[in-house]
Amino acid sequence: MTAPLSVLDLASVRSGSSHAEALTETLTTAREADRLGYRRFWVAEHHSMPAVASSAPAVLIAAIAAATERIRVGSGGVMLPNHSSLVIAEQFGTLVALHGDRVDLGLGRAPGSDPVTSAAIRRNVGAETVDDFPQQVVELLAYFGTIPALESGEGSQVIAVPGLGDAPELWLLGSSDFSARLAGAMGLPFAFAHHFAGGRNTPVVFDLYRKAFSPSVVLREPHSMVAVATAVGESREDARRQLLPSTLQQLRMRRGIRPGRVPTMEDALAHDWTESDRAFLDERIAQQAVGDRATVLDRLATLTRITGADELILVPQAPTLEHRLATLRALAP
Repeated sequence: MTAPLSVLDLASVRSGSSHAEALTETLTTAREADRLGYRRFWVAEHHSMPAVASSAPAVLIAAIAAATERIRVGSGGVMLPNHSSLVIAEQFGTLVALHGDRVDLGLGRAPGSDPVTSAAIRRNVGAETVDDFPQQVVELLAYFGTIPALESGEGSQVIAVPGLGDAPELWLLGSSDFSARLAGAMGLPFAFAHHFAGGRNTPVVFDLYRKAFSPSVVLREPHSMVAVATAVGESREDARRQLLPSTLQQLRMRRGIRPGRVPTMEDALAHDWTESDRAFLDERIAQQAVGDRATVLDRLATLTRITGADELILVPQAPTLEHRLATLRALAP
């Protein structure tokens, strides 16, 4: 494996566990990823989802950075339409001021929640929407001092403190060709969510990014990363078994069942797996990196080749912390 490897952690809250336990496991995973030599450790913003404890990524990133030594830490991502660009600049400027050049700011265009929750986050009808996303990215670049400051009001300039001169490494994240084209046009690094939005068209998205790319003050050449769901087992069947709880969670969401915490292995084994359920599981395994170590390494190499991605970010699919750590150890750079 030649492409650098990173980790995207979902701070999963399993049935029967607490938020404190989920966050403690995330910190444990980050320390191990740091020890093993992974490049980045990212967490993602989600809201009103009982299975995900990373609703405040900047706070969690600060804890991860303090608990690790070398690994880059960041968001995969912050859902920018939920926030004021100034506040995000101040939060991540603070992280850079505290932890130096180890901080990544991955930005997403989706709300990361349902419409009712999104309205509660934004509080008023004047809040940012996904249509404002490109302008918000420009505002962030200006607040960090990456591009010239923007004028606000009667010629005054708003300054992010910390923020100005404290720029993190900024990425655009996406699960569609829109984000790929935007990242390319803005000359920014691009990370694609193959772990939940990928399929046979994934290579097309990367091709669109490279074709749209225009050099910028941030990046002279395109740079991309692909996120892939990963589970390494002692055998292919063992790895397939590890995917049962997360697959059951996805099946419930696809059927409109209000999501709860991640099912336990016992819950997954007790589920009545229909033919369509098993077909969905088989499709996940075929598109992601699941199996014994040799199978997973081969799948990661193939995904790197067909996408041309410069980096890979693994999204461990594990019913327990021990399984998650075993996957990271098996694939350690």
